[in-house]
Amino acid sequence: MKKLLRYILFFVILAGFVYLGYFAYRKYAGPKDRTVFRTEKIEKADLIRSITATGTVEPEELVNVGAQVQGMITQFGIDRDGKTVDYGSYVTAGSVLARIDDALYAADVKSAKAAKLQAEAAITTAKANILQAEAKLELAKLNMNRAKQLLPTNAIAKSTYDSELADYHVALANQASANASLEQANAQLASANAALEREERDLSYCVIRSPVDGVIIDRRVNIGQTVVSSMSAPSLFLIAKDLRKMQVWVSVNEADVGQIKVGQDVIFTVDAFQNREFKGKVHKVRLNATMSSNVVTYVVEVETDNSDGVLLPYLTANVKFILARRSDVLAVANAALRFTPEASAAVRQDVISKARNARKEKERTVWMVENEMLRPVIVQTGLNDGTMTEIQSDQLKEGMTVVTGTEVLSSSAQASAAPSKSPFLPTPPRRSSSGGRAR
Repeated sequence: MKKLLRYILFFVILAGFVYLGYFAYRKYAGPKDRTVFRTEKIEKADLIRSITATGTVEPEELVNVGAQVQGMITQFGIDRDGKTVDYGSYVTAGSVLARIDDALYAADVKSAKAAKLQAEAAITTAKANILQAEAKLELAKLNMNRAKQLLPTNAIAKSTYDSELADYHVALANQASANASLEQANAQLASANAALEREERDLSYCVIRSPVDGVIIDRRVNIGQTVVSSMSAPSLFLIAKDLRKMQVWVSVNEADVGQIKVGQDVIFTVDAFQNREFKGKVHKVRLNATMSSNVVTYVVEVETDNSDGVLLPYLTANVKFILARRSDVLAVANAALRFTPEASAAVRQDVISKARNARKEKERTVWMVENEMLRPVIVQTGLNDGTMTEIQSDQLKEGMTVVTGTEVLSSSAQASAAPSKSPFLPTPPRRSSSGGRAR
């Protein structure tokens, strides 16, 4: 029994020594952490410096068609294709869009016509009264003259003369009154004509017509719906005059609006056609700024051609205002220009200091790996699009690699990256350089 315990103790101590030996090997003789360089190739690219913003596609000219009278919608008109007016209908100027119940307005027109006839009859009566007053005035004038001749001869009494004179003055007053009645009748006729014209105009307003050629963007009423005209005319239809020309209304931050100029090139995309890029130009910068959450924005109008009819009203547009553009130039990732190595076996401190001191305005340093050593190259920088920067240097060409950063590769990562080989698996046959199997 004691002999068995000694064997067990021996094997436990032996296992401990084996474990300590393995641990020491992994720590001191195994793979160490090492630093590797991340690199990217120099390539030719088209660079664009731009301001990005979001906007909405809008028709260039919209006409809001309303109703000037109130009543119930009884019928829709016919569009250019012979169909009932609806969303997307093409209409021409003067074509009927809808009809409002006109029974009350037709009755008002008849009443106004009757008032006009009454005013015309009053004029006729006034003219007849004038003729009658003129005849009575003529008779009174003759009687007064006769009395004036007979009074000196005492052929008539003084009272008779006074009566004839009074009748003459009454006839004059009656004539003036008849003339006034005629003027009043003429005024009533003018008022009746104006009322008739107003009622006929209201009756014509019961037919809603298109003021322009265009496309119905929105129909806001249905048959049987009553429209009420108050201080502002109710909107019934929204018509786009020409969908071949569209605008993008873009909200631009106040920090960027100073760089926006009329005529500036613009490119934008819409989610409906993600693989297509549209072009436009700045048409106008509106001055009525808006504030939301303490952020001031200005609306910029961008004109774009829509001859193919692809763009639809009110699509969301992702807009880029082109500030500068460079085509087919050498460019590197911005990370390569930001990279500065630390003194190590790959580069000495004096080389780093010399590279820093040698830079001038618009000059930067990129680092290249040559024989596991870093070599600085001074480059002239140009346009920066936020991701890549244009560079110029006689020492650099397309396809060369530059360092963009470093990465520490741990021993465990190296071990996991190395392919494992089991002694119990057969070795696969190798291929010779000619493509056949190695013997």
